[in-house]
Amino acid sequence: MNNGLVAVVGGALAVWATLGWTATKRTAWGDPDLRGTYTTDNSIGVPLQRPEQIGTRATLTDDEYAARVSANDVQVAKDKNPLPESEFGEDSAANNAPRHWLERPAKPSRATSLIVDPPNGRVPALTPEGEKLAAARRPQRGRGLPASYTDFSNYDRCISRGIAASILPAIYGNGTKIEQAPGYVVIQNEMIHETRVIPLGARPHIGAGVREWMGDSRGHFEGDTLVIETTNLNGRTGVGGFGAVQSPDAKLIERLTRVDASTIRYELTVDDPTIYTRRWTLALDLDTKPGYEIYEYACHEGNYGLANMLSAARAQERADAAQGTQTPPVQRRPSAPAAPGGE
Repeated sequence: MNNGLVAVVGGALAVWATLGWTATKRTAWGDPDLRGTYTTDNSIGVPLQRPEQIGTRATLTDDEYAARVSANDVQVAKDKNPLPESEFGEDSAANNAPRHWLERPAKPSRATSLIVDPPNGRVPALTPEGEKLAAARRPQRGRGLPASYTDFSNYDRCISRGIAASILPAIYGNGTKIEQAPGYVVIQNEMIHETRVIPLGARPHIGAGVREWMGDSRGHFEGDTLVIETTNLNGRTGVGGFGAVQSPDAKLIERLTRVDASTIRYELTVDDPTIYTRRWTLALDLDTKPGYEIYEYACHEGNYGLANMLSAARAQERADAAQGTQTPPVQRRPSAPAAPGGE
């Protein structure tokens, strides 16, 4: 190696050292090491879709970012010094959750949206079939009394949030734990305690007649990036909570790349020509957080919540009958659509 090349390489190594760069760690069997417990807390507050007025700008300006940080600081202060709900209104207990449940970013993201492709950061136009399905699944919360458990969403029923929503940040429970073994990667989501055991290599997907809430995942490494392809979805979950739906023919492609000792860059591409006029991709960081652990997800405090909501609806019907009035029945919330042939 000549002296000039040595100098170039040495200079590059010095820069990498200054930036804290280290080569990707490997497992004992040679795969890139992605193991650890991570959260998406730092992306709390980043909208899935970018506000249209921002256009193709992917990051906040300094002033916009300062406002995001300030808003987060205000929420942290409220968490530490809670006042009666009347002092803060509905914000004091989002979704009726006590403040000590809520997560806040340690370092809020500068992203203007989770969607990074298309460049405008918005869900692509829907196909005619996609328009019909999105309209059918629009939630009807707060509009009358539920007649049955089928009037509640998959999330209400503690069934599944699907692959995307199990990763995306919510008000709490944003942990993701990654384990590895020779030939396998295991991804465990804190929310609803979903766990996927993902074989690596050229193993084929299961037969097309088998459909699952989290689909059938197969993985492989492209350099230091873990690529996961998921098919065989049952078409009853979506992406986020605003109506981004998917069909049973959807293919989800995830890419996980370690960018430093404490961060994995996560990308999810939705390939679903039945619903969308083009593929689209969201991205965010999975960050480590000192002391963060994944605890049991005890949905509905022992699964009493759903039964209590239905029994309360029946009690209201009895009260209505006694008074000669009638509360209208709820419009079905097809975010939990019936499977072909019934539940």
